[in-house]
Amino acid sequence: MEFLNNTTFSYEIWTGSQLNDHDALTTFSLAYGKIHGYVSLLVCFFGIPTNIINITVLTRKHMQTSINLILTWMAVSDMLTMVTYVPFVVHFYIQYGTYELSAEKNTKIWMEYLLFHINFSALTHTISIWLGVSLAIFRYMHLQSSETGNLVHVRRIIRARIAIFVIIACSVLLMIPNFMSTSLELKANTSEIVYIIEDTNIGTPNITLINFVNMCIYSAFAKFVPCLLMIVFGGLLLRTLDMQVRVRRKRMTKLGVIMTRPLHTSRTTVLLLIVMILFLITELPQGILIVLSLFKSGFFLDVYIPLGDVMDILALVNNAINFVLYCSMNREFRRTLVRILRTRGLKHYRTHAHTNGTGTELVTEAAQKLSVMVDNQACNETISKDPQETANVMTMVSATELSTLIEPKHTEENIQDINEKIFDDNEEVK
Repeated sequence: MEFLNNTTFSYEIWTGSQLNDHDALTTFSLAYGKIHGYVSLLVCFFGIPTNIINITVLTRKHMQTSINLILTWMAVSDMLTMVTYVPFVVHFYIQYGTYELSAEKNTKIWMEYLLFHINFSALTHTISIWLGVSLAIFRYMHLQSSETGNLVHVRRIIRARIAIFVIIACSVLLMIPNFMSTSLELKANTSEIVYIIEDTNIGTPNITLINFVNMCIYSAFAKFVPCLLMIVFGGLLLRTLDMQVRVRRKRMTKLGVIMTRPLHTSRTTVLLLIVMILFLITELPQGILIVLSLFKSGFFLDVYIPLGDVMDILALVNNAINFVLYCSMNREFRRTLVRILRTRGLKHYRTHAHTNGTGTELVTEAAQKLSVMVDNQACNETISKDPQETANVMTMVSATELSTLIEPKHTEENIQDINEKIFDDNEEVK
């Protein structure tokens, strides 16, 4: 997934170069390599569908903001990274032995796919990290701006689209040297002819100019620069958290609410800070390892390659974990996901009931109306505006079920949640 052979294991299988089998790090790499295929496959099988869910939820009409637009394309990038990883890991780690070199495993078509996977995953991963940088920048700009209204909302979405296009285009240009530095060659292995990746001679005096330039550009613009920007804007976001808490505390005081639990800061800001921290944990060490590989002889084979599978699984987990973060920290994301699942479930139930002729269409229709009333405010509006309609619904559904949908609104916790929602809405965060 990362530069050149991060996705590949034992470097000797692909280039004929020999690792130090007696080194402790290499011993660990050999042991973990036996289970890496299964672990990474589980992560991908979780991450691919959850990223599809992220895209589905974030593209709903009421969820369209500049931040959510960037998160959507980040989900697309992460999903594509894992999609290309699945065939690679199945063939090179599970179907055949991890350290096996054979004509069946190292066929031309599979080694060409390996080259495609290395380049494509490096591209999508670069796009993803720069989208993370844009998240920090856009969030900071939003917090510093006092402008509101539909026109401002539209302008921010347009700016986000431009930023996404520029990031994708520049990432493609950035990866051109990487595309040019990898190629295949034939190698005679006893009586068999196998294809391997051409040795790049990284960390040796024989390294070519194109490989040297590639490593310099990749480490600088795909690792260090985005990580530095994340640190800078992450620090600026942290500085604004105190201001947010003070503003909220004043609003709570005006409402006459006495706080007995800690006052939380903007969930969206905290969520983006966590996303940036995960990127830093994953990307910054890799950038340091690439630079050391470039200037320290033997470091590439002795340290970087044995850690390749570990860096891969960290990156895959980072690609797959966003769904958990959104569900745990974004109220509107959870509500939208529940509404999508409920709507599809009701459609399936209504179709099934109609097919079986059970006469339950009225009950299903009532349930659909009640699903709109799950939100407390929507429920109150329905009762106040159309009491006859509410009475009709209540006759079809038990009072107990209806009471579970209408919760007291004036508890201390609910008042705080309402004001947090208002605060986030003022920041143009859904």
